[in-house]
Amino acid sequence: MSNANTLIFATNNQNKVNEIRLVLGNMFNIITLKEAGIDIDIPEPHNTLEANATEKATTIFKLTGSNCFSEDTGLEVEALNGEPGVKSARYAGEGRNFNDNIDKLLNNLQAIENRKARFRTVISLIAEGKEFMFEGICNGNIINQEKGSNGFGYDPVFVPDGSEKTFAEMSMEEKSVFSHRKKAMLKLIDFLQVQKTNH
Repeated sequence: MSNANTLIFATNNQNKVNEIRLVLGNMFNIITLKEAGIDIDIPEPHNTLEANATEKATTIFKLTGSNCFSEDTGLEVEALNGEPGVKSARYAGEGRNFNDNIDKLLNNLQAIENRKARFRTVISLIAEGKEFMFEGICNGNIINQEKGSNGFGYDPVFVPDGSEKTFAEMSMEEKSVFSHRKKAMLKLIDFLQVQKTNH
């Protein structure tokens, strides 16, 4: 792969960049859109995480011709038929306000006993013009009220299986043990290392 160690990450979300850099360490050089000099907001018009991830990676690949990847992540709540899912960032409206999103989620779950939920991350990698997909899942439960002030998004109300803490009560290192994003990234890394060995 040409310049196999450098990848453009098609996101403007610094929280996601920090999480992914933590996983990658020095193995790969991740360049954000901003660092690549790309100042666009890529639309996420589709109704699946897969299609949105593809849209973002394809857009950046067309612009740069460089190896790049994007991810789309959704919180899927069992009792709400997988909502908010692909609409996770805009659940309470286009403003992408996570306080409102969490309020709406807790409201919708008020009388419901089944609190099972999962975070699902889908990564689309475009390497030398070909697309590859990777998925990571973290199962857990939604609690009744927010706890913790770390993290972002729905982290204050999500407790992963195997922990007593919400994601927002964890340090980045602790969260990384359970992280759906990390699971998807590790699959991506394995793939890239195999590619490197074969070239």
